[in-house]
Amino acid sequence: LVRVVHSTGLDKGIELGCEAIGWGHKKEPSAPHLKRGLGMALAMQGSGIAGVDWGGATVKLNDDGSVNLTVGATDIGQGSDTVLAQLCAEELGIPYEKVVILSSDTDLTPFDVGAYASSTTYISGGAVVKAAGQVREQLAAVLGEHWDCEPGGIVFSEGMVTGPADQRMTMAEAALFALYEAKIQPMATASHMSNDSPPPFAAQFAEVEVDTETGQVHVRKLVSAVDLGTPIHPKMAEGQIEGAVAQALGYALFEEVLLDRTGKVLNPNFLDYKIASSLDVPEMVTILVPTDEPTGPYGAKAAGEVPIDGPAPAIVNAICDAVGVRMDRIPATSERVWSRLKEVEGCQRTERDV
Repeated sequence: LVRVVHSTGLDKGIELGCEAIGWGHKKEPSAPHLKRGLGMALAMQGSGIAGVDWGGATVKLNDDGSVNLTVGATDIGQGSDTVLAQLCAEELGIPYEKVVILSSDTDLTPFDVGAYASSTTYISGGAVVKAAGQVREQLAAVLGEHWDCEPGGIVFSEGMVTGPADQRMTMAEAALFALYEAKIQPMATASHMSNDSPPPFAAQFAEVEVDTETGQVHVRKLVSAVDLGTPIHPKMAEGQIEGAVAQALGYALFEEVLLDRTGKVLNPNFLDYKIASSLDVPEMVTILVPTDEPTGPYGAKAAGEVPIDGPAPAIVNAICDAVGVRMDRIPATSERVWSRLKEVEGCQRTERDV
């Protein structure tokens, strides 16, 4: 089975990221013993597991024009309840506030594989768009018969339902007509699975200062230019990217599970296992590079995991640019950077002596 990449904004992301980090214009270090460096890394991920991940959604239109949306997808803080409700509202042409979402309750909701593999917006969102579209078609069929027009000519937009001959109803009026006159409950359940897994792309850049006396790495700036298709909720996408970058900062410089010879964890708490705090987080620049993914709901791809991929290699590349040593192991702790500096100095001294 051939996988085709239908959309990419990686080239534009590289261009915008280079501009934001000041590529080719390295700043002077803030002290003589500090060395500045710039690094970059490119990454791609996926949007769910092709041919495996799937989810369901149920949409029910109420007589006041509101909608009940039930999904098995779980909001674990990434904001999927908001995004899925947005997709439902857009498909039905109603305000977001009119969508009442219930998620996660397996007694009441359709099945979903779960919040993993960057799949929720792409996979579960696809199910929501299908179900909402079927409800729209059901209501259009009812109104088409009432207005004596083709259902395909009926438009749903901004809380209004408009026929081809300027017949108009609010969504609430249309719902009342369907339920009390036509005696039909507009309601649908749909499932979505995709044999595509469109990759989001990220171009990520780091600016660092390395202390040549101690080996300490100070990350001064991190830039992430991410192609996630059409962002459904741009601010929430930015927050998800920045959270991933902060986590990746710890992965690059601090976080390491230490084991003794028996396999016992030696640093099982956050006093000894170091993660990045707010004081460690540098200036962040997040750039959304919109593309239109034809297989995704309203052009969307994933955003959850790809931003965590690039910061560590970008930081390692920036360290190399600053002091000329290549770190082949992370986290790039002060001790490891200092040791590599001394190794290089020792090799250079030996070469001079020879």
